[in-house]
Amino acid sequence: MTTMTDASVREFKMPDVGEGLTEAEILKWYVQPGDTVTDGQVVCEVETAKAAVELPIPYDGVVRELRFPEGTTVDVGTPIITVAVAGAAAPEAPGAPAEQPQAEPAPAAEEPKPEGRQPVLVGYGVATTSTKRRPRKGPQADVPGPAQAIQAELNGHGGALAEKPRPLAKPPVRKLAKDLGVDLASITPSGPDGVITREDVHAAAAPRAAEPVTEAPAPVPAAAPAAPAPVASYDTARETRVPVKGVRKATAQAMVGSAFTAPHVTEFVTVDVTRTMRLVEELKQDKDMQGLRVNPLLLIAKALLVAIKRNPEINASWDEANQEIVLKHYVNLGIAAATPRGLIVPNIKDAHDKTLPQLAEALGELVTTAREGKTSPAAMQGGTVTITNVGVFGVDTGTPLLNPGESAILAVGAIKLQPWVHKGKVKPRQVTTLALSFDHRLVDGELGSKVLADVAAILEQPKRLITWG
Repeated sequence: MTTMTDASVREFKMPDVGEGLTEAEILKWYVQPGDTVTDGQVVCEVETAKAAVELPIPYDGVVRELRFPEGTTVDVGTPIITVAVAGAAAPEAPGAPAEQPQAEPAPAAEEPKPEGRQPVLVGYGVATTSTKRRPRKGPQADVPGPAQAIQAELNGHGGALAEKPRPLAKPPVRKLAKDLGVDLASITPSGPDGVITREDVHAAAAPRAAEPVTEAPAPVPAAAPAAPAPVASYDTARETRVPVKGVRKATAQAMVGSAFTAPHVTEFVTVDVTRTMRLVEELKQDKDMQGLRVNPLLLIAKALLVAIKRNPEINASWDEANQEIVLKHYVNLGIAAATPRGLIVPNIKDAHDKTLPQLAEALGELVTTAREGKTSPAAMQGGTVTITNVGVFGVDTGTPLLNPGESAILAVGAIKLQPWVHKGKVKPRQVTTLALSFDHRLVDGELGSKVLADVAAILEQPKRLITWG
């Protein structure tokens, strides 16, 4: 690959399109070498661990090189396309070797250091050049920093530091290991350059979760090298293999982390929602709701918001690092959505402040955007409580796993016509089953039961939306 050093050539690097993301897969290129681009023009679509996003180029000019083909996963901060900016010489034809820049050779002592991958903070990408630091004051100026120490270990010149090398892992992986109680030093890394991955941490934590430890565990033998993962899905006569990446990979990791870190409790209640179903039909005819999506989920969402208002302690999160319960004074209501790329949970910001028409409009936009695959990473961040509607699949109920960072999730089952005792007589009524899963570290049985009972009471008598709201 030719390195572009001409001052008129700009490199566009893979940005962090969502808070804390470290990589993205290039799904589709919209330009090719030789194409003219303008500032703000979309040049490619990438899939992160949270969503598919279109990337605009911030330059005017002509495309010189696409650094990676479609289907490649690239670290944040890595150049993916080079552009000869307006006024530069015309680029070479695609496939032709790039000309070497005309420049005087620099003295040997001033030659740049070879590029190398430096550990960086989450959200700031991966540096591909030597790290510059401000000089330290006082006698500590010669003490190597963490990046230099790690680089020295990789080069085999770490001196005393190399005797006890620090395991290489990205910050999210270190936090995951801390949450799961896994010692990084005991893990055999499977990532490139000896970097410990999330899968390595989960693999080390799985045996602990599966078997109770009654005595000091024996040393864990080094794991055998894993078979190389397929780079693309392929079919055989009897099976199909599909690589797990992007949204599906992130969802799998999040659910494993949720299951092994938060003690889940699920409670159930079956409720007569006949009056709610009647109200849905009436609202569809209301002039204030014309053009809006009106369905049972709308009133269930409103019922949950009222229940949270009556029991605000349910709207919280657990801060493991500081051993604190964080009470949220706002509700970002998540709605689980199944998409072709996998399960995503976008949320309605400040849902507690919205009127019923505003909530209906927000729900409609959320569902439409999710189905089109256009949900942004920002829309999936900061959720506080979630609803998952498994009833649309004809399922009665379930025991949903918590969305990481939240304390409760409400599952809504199918609404069916069933025999029900109503006013002393058995009559056909519209009935559904609700399930509330919650984090038992901060939500006890009393609080969880009150929230679930309030939601059920509102759906049975929707006039409580007025008297309680």
